Amino acid sequence: MSAVDALLAKARSGLDRAGPARARELQDAGALIVDIRPHANRAAEGEIPGSVVVERIHLEWRLAPDSEWRLPSVTADSTVIVVCNEGYSSSLAAADLQRLGLPGATDLEGGFRAWAAAGLPVIEGGSPAVP
Repeated sequence: MSAVDALLAKARSGLDRAGPARARELQDAGALIVDIRPHANRAAEGEIPGSVVVERIHLEWRLAPDSEWRLPSVTADSTVIVVCNEGYSSSLAAADLQRLGLPGATDLEGGFRAWAAAGLPVIEGGSPAVP
């Protein structure tokens, strides 16, 4: 196993990952879906309605519950589902968020592409990221 595969396996061992249908249910129940994909991917493939775009380079600062730059709606009790293209970098990101005090952080298995393939709603275009 490569070092990156071992890192990914370790990250995922602490996550209760959500498939597309479950992620939709969690979103309907109040979970925040955070899209970390680059603008080019969002523009080409679309976005999950109701998701918040926080590019990966800002994620920890915008979602750590004790960060002075966090999104106002995020608390240590928040359920957050991180979304990337295919569910790899989102696993690493969600594990980082857990280490920063957000135990309800997880990711979307298969990423945005699994969401779209499941026939769940997608909006066209690429929203700007939260600064």
